[in-house]
Amino acid sequence: MAKFFSVLAIITLAVLALSSPAAAEAGPSSAPTTTVDSHALPPIGAPTAFDPKKATDAYLARVSGKARENSDAYFEGGYVLIFVDAIYAIVVAGLLLWFKVSARMRDMAAGMTRSRFWQVPIYFALFFTAITVLSLPLTIYEGFFREQAYGLMNQTFGAWSLDQLKQFLIGLVVGILIISVVYAVIRRARQSWWLWASGVLIVFSAIGIMIGPVFIAPLFNTYKPLPESQIRHDILSLARSEGIPADNVYLFDASRQSDRISANVSGFMGTTRISLNDNLLNKSTHDETLAVLGHEMGHYVLDHAVWGLILRGLVTLAMLAFANWGFALLTGLFGGNWDVRTIDDPAGMPVLLILFTVFQLVATPVNNWITRTAEIQADMFGLNAARKPDAFSTVVLKLANYRKLDPSPWEEAIFYDHPSGRTRIWESMRWKAEHLNDPDIKAGPASPQ
Repeated sequence: MAKFFSVLAIITLAVLALSSPAAAEAGPSSAPTTTVDSHALPPIGAPTAFDPKKATDAYLARVSGKARENSDAYFEGGYVLIFVDAIYAIVVAGLLLWFKVSARMRDMAAGMTRSRFWQVPIYFALFFTAITVLSLPLTIYEGFFREQAYGLMNQTFGAWSLDQLKQFLIGLVVGILIISVVYAVIRRARQSWWLWASGVLIVFSAIGIMIGPVFIAPLFNTYKPLPESQIRHDILSLARSEGIPADNVYLFDASRQSDRISANVSGFMGTTRISLNDNLLNKSTHDETLAVLGHEMGHYVLDHAVWGLILRGLVTLAMLAFANWGFALLTGLFGGNWDVRTIDDPAGMPVLLILFTVFQLVATPVNNWITRTAEIQADMFGLNAARKPDAFSTVVLKLANYRKLDPSPWEEAIFYDHPSGRTRIWESMRWKAEHLNDPDIKAGPASPQ
């Protein structure tokens, strides 16, 4: 009965609706319509016309034959020199200890003054000079003759030696200041010296970052404002867009030393400056130069100077803790032969040098990872800021005269403090693949495939 009455109600309502005058006069009305454009979407994961991997391989293939062989040989030789330098430093420091040269230098300093504070800078001046002289054969080979053999040296031996003398004098002055403070901390803090000394070294590192570009770098190269030009205008425009407080661009004459291209945005707290060397300006296109400066600006905007201080400060803390433990161990075994017993004795400086060298050798992958990570971040920042993926790829190839382009993954992880050429070009081509439809990328150069 319920179903019957329901059907009857529906039929009654339908009859009333159809018989009403309004329904008969108006008739059915059409719904409003609009035009809709439809496009078939490509299947997910379908290949595009641009292949980042093929483009990367094609770019890398532009450096081949003898040029690639020389680049690989130069960079791979650096792997060996890391160990050679460490062993050489340990041997030199060991000779100063076993022949008690270090103890005699300490006695000489003590004979000149009774002040324990002033004994340290006197000893360090003698120690630093001795280390420099004893390391001179290796320094000359690595710094001059090897660079010359691979076509990376533009200086005469006399000009190169003058730069080395400047570095020695700067190292002597800065070293005296830092070592004097560190040994004062050692005498004051005793067992916890390594903790406080880490803070001292971090502070000095921050000061170096601030004053280095303004006061140290000009001792080796001439810095002049970049003349008014389109590239100067575009660099400053890019800097303003990224919030970098620089109103000038400086050009320095790195070509007097080598053909390497470089640039930097350095300093902080009022010492910020944008600098590029004449090799970059003379050997690169407008877009390549802008791509490099975009990368360098990334270091500034991403606060890599601060993060570098923090991360390297942690490494320094670990190194000094290791040195504190190792010094007690070594002097406990050999201190009588060396005439060195306590860590506040400046004659123990060669012991600390040995321990620092061992630690830094083992920490090579960690230190390289810290730098390489910052460089990768700056690469990505530069790609997004300058938007020159192909220009950045071609300028990476110009670094191939002293950087191996295509290492194995373990080589890059251990020995590279910058991303390899393959990694950087792949980053650029991958970025380009995601921006193919952007107007400026469409209008830009075509990548090889």
